[in-house]
Amino acid sequence: MKPFVTTEVDLLAGDAQTHLSRRRFLQGSGAGLGGIALASLLERDGLAASGVPAPFQVLAPRARSVIFFHMTGAPSQLDLFDDKPVLRKYDRQLAPKELFEGKRFSFLRGHPKLLGSRYQFIPHGQSGVQLSELLPHLGSVADDLCVVKSMRTTEFNHGPAQLCMHTGLNRQGNPSLGSWATYGLGSECDNLPGYVVFLGGNTPGAGASLWKAGYLPSVYQGVQLRGEGDPVLYLNTPAGVNRADRRRTLDRIAALNQANWEVVGDPEIQTRIEQYEMAFRMQASVPELVDLSDEKAETLASYGRGEFAEQCLKARRLVERGVRFVEFFKGDWDTHGGQHQRLTQLCGEVDRPIAALIRDLKQRGLLDQTLVVWSAEFGRTPMLQGTEAPDKCGRDHQKDAFTVWMAGGGVRGGLSYGSTNELGNEVAENPVQVRDLHATMLHLLGIDHRRLTYRYQGFDQRLTGVEPARVVTDWLA
Repeated sequence: MKPFVTTEVDLLAGDAQTHLSRRRFLQGSGAGLGGIALASLLERDGLAASGVPAPFQVLAPRARSVIFFHMTGAPSQLDLFDDKPVLRKYDRQLAPKELFEGKRFSFLRGHPKLLGSRYQFIPHGQSGVQLSELLPHLGSVADDLCVVKSMRTTEFNHGPAQLCMHTGLNRQGNPSLGSWATYGLGSECDNLPGYVVFLGGNTPGAGASLWKAGYLPSVYQGVQLRGEGDPVLYLNTPAGVNRADRRRTLDRIAALNQANWEVVGDPEIQTRIEQYEMAFRMQASVPELVDLSDEKAETLASYGRGEFAEQCLKARRLVERGVRFVEFFKGDWDTHGGQHQRLTQLCGEVDRPIAALIRDLKQRGLLDQTLVVWSAEFGRTPMLQGTEAPDKCGRDHQKDAFTVWMAGGGVRGGLSYGSTNELGNEVAENPVQVRDLHATMLHLLGIDHRRLTYRYQGFDQRLTGVEPARVVTDWLA
């Protein structure tokens, strides 16, 4: 069910803008929870009497859902996506001074040496998209990928860069990308959260701020779905309490909260009501979601084994049920040393399941309406860090050039966009800022990033901030 918003929003009809306070409207109209629920269901099904679309969906959407892979710690784009023969040629030689003089790095000191990739890059599909030998399964869906090699960010340490990638700013307290998406569009699923999070490996340096709602109502924060034990903490009804008793308890709590909301108008009271109701519905829906016994044997085999593989399959089941935003945090990619072993292990864990997910979505007719995104907080340097031993060397953080890729959801497949210079330390063609990526993702969801706002501390805040941001039209199918 599409969540209700208790703040001022821009309702757009043609070129006209009308400012409406939902809180004042609901207080004055006498609409109870039943009326709110009915209006939300009608709006979700496109049957609202007014004929006005969702408040922020002012464009024809290409995608209905997002699956966002964030590889926490930042895998090396120079070993996975961005082949540099010149860097390989000068492997272990002293780096040109322009690569490091006057620049800030987290750990590099002195005069570092260059580190060429030890991996072969292979062209795939009709498009010839080049990928590392570490990603053979992803190569099987290369013609569905839009590989962007010219990403840039402003931050070179993990926490601030992760916050920038998820909230648009390098400090805590701002809503995440998934929260903005569910705030703007709601969810098409009545019995699961609109924003679901999977964690794997080390917890991100910026912590839960990466999936929190910030200054938005907390109903828009991500809900973690766990792989072991109870899928969602504190969801089960206590021993000795049956479902009917639980329903009566919730109805009485909701009545008290509703009476309090009518007096004080605090939007967090409505959030509390909705979260109680969602938890009650999830008691039935979550066990069914995580039970994979109804999946065909060949489907299970295509994803492979392991926690990440199961999470990818569950992601397909989530978007199949109308969940708006699904995010993966896959940790341990911070390879300052021992890069070869770490990349080999982690690519072995994620390559097959992600490729299987893309094929599965495509076979079910879901890929066209599901935007799949792979990202990290930044990239890795072309300079060697640590010992020169092939199995022990690594790379430091790099903010000036890295790679993301996308698939489905209105994106052009088989596209390699942008380029870096011959050593891979700077963007040479078509630079893309994080806010451009955000603007384009929102565009694919049918949202003009300039109009997705929330009034906070006297300003109409937005994900893409106040600096110029653009939709990268070259990515669009």
